[in-house]
Amino acid sequence: MSVPMTLAAVLVLALAGFLLARHRALATAGGNPRLLHSLPAYYGWFGAIRVLVPGLVTLSLWLVLQPLVIESRIAATLPPALSADPAVRELALTDIRRLAEGLDIAVAAGALTPGAAAALSPPEARASLAAIGVALGSDVTPEVLAAAQDYRTAAARGAMLRTALTLAAALAGLLSAFRRSHKDFRARNSVERVVLWLLIAASSIAVLTTVGIVWSMVSETFDFFAKYPAKDFFFSLTWSPNFRGGSDLGIVPLIWGTLYITLIAMLVAVPIGLFAAIFLAEYATRRTRAWVKPLIEIIAGIPTVVFGIFALITVGPALRDWFAQPLGLGNSGSSVMTAGIVIGILNIPFISSLSDDIINAVPQSLRDGSLGLGATRSETVKQVILPAALPGIVGAVLMATSRAIGETMIVVMGAGAAAKLSLNPFEAMTTMTVKIVGQLTGDTDFASPETLVAFALGMTLFVITLGLNIFALWIVRKYREQYE
Repeated sequence: MSVPMTLAAVLVLALAGFLLARHRALATAGGNPRLLHSLPAYYGWFGAIRVLVPGLVTLSLWLVLQPLVIESRIAATLPPALSADPAVRELALTDIRRLAEGLDIAVAAGALTPGAAAALSPPEARASLAAIGVALGSDVTPEVLAAAQDYRTAAARGAMLRTALTLAAALAGLLSAFRRSHKDFRARNSVERVVLWLLIAASSIAVLTTVGIVWSMVSETFDFFAKYPAKDFFFSLTWSPNFRGGSDLGIVPLIWGTLYITLIAMLVAVPIGLFAAIFLAEYATRRTRAWVKPLIEIIAGIPTVVFGIFALITVGPALRDWFAQPLGLGNSGSSVMTAGIVIGILNIPFISSLSDDIINAVPQSLRDGSLGLGATRSETVKQVILPAALPGIVGAVLMATSRAIGETMIVVMGAGAAAKLSLNPFEAMTTMTVKIVGQLTGDTDFASPETLVAFALGMTLFVITLGLNIFALWIVRKYREQYE
């Protein structure tokens, strides 16, 4: 039985568990729901959960462990020529899996019978698979074909055992739920305990994801620093990777380009976004707000590649023709200013929308009290509303800053890929995110410092973002004390 069919069978058993557990609980109470400890639905959900949990856990574990067990057994039977080198063994296992899948497709299509698939020679296997449109990337050797046939046999047996064990676990849960469902059983407590664990598991996903990201970055970063001096990485002023040797992987030019572009982006986004939020929240009429705010938020839905094209075709040439060339500051359309302005435009709706919601959340009593004391509307906004909303506004600015730091496509198309140190905003520069993509794409050796440096760059970005978070928390706590 296939996995979807097995899953469907478990769901049917869960439905049966719901109905049977609910019926038995009502039967033990003589059909009177008032005699039950919990509502009848709780007994039904208890029965469904008792079926789903063991069934789905068994199915999930089997799907994870079966390929590992089969591949370890197949790898142990490979000849030394295919199993001595780990890289060659992995390639051989990949060919075996592809060939086994091709044989399964041929059997399912009716081109081969199960018996014929187990007795093919290498030329017959290639011809049979080519006849149904399955292409193999390499020649089929007798060893690989024999291993693929063994793989199919083991996978088929595993599928039968998987179905049997999953259904057995689900049936055992069904019987257990049926036996425990009586009028004095605390079904609501059991169901709520399961829901609590589900909520804990859901909330733990973010934490575990963060831990996994940090661990992957840290492990590869230590591997990089084992091959390249940390002092040269953090203090060298030259970025010149060379996969043939003799690389200079100094991060200073990349940090400078990242912070320079982010600074310009924030100089554009923060004033415009914050002033737009103040206008919408405090000055605009309902009719004006109803069409202005959606127009601003449309910017957030535009793909960044479109912004990149806008920077490349419109903003870059305009800055070059109107400012850079007349002032003698450069003649390139790709520049820090181009990328910074476009990234700033991209971040306007984030700051505007979030700040607008935060300002609207300020209690109306603060506004009324300020106006009652004789302050003007502008004085109320400046001295009451903005200080009260400052923690949320700082969070909005932080989110926009993080997005500006992590932007890649606009920088590639608008700022170029030159890693340099310069104060001229009309020169081409680049950021750490662009170089991370550049170092991890193409035909690269993942064991070389030139590739591993991408993880060190990512770890540096993580530390910078963490520093921004700490700084924002410090500001929030400092100014929040005035309103406690």
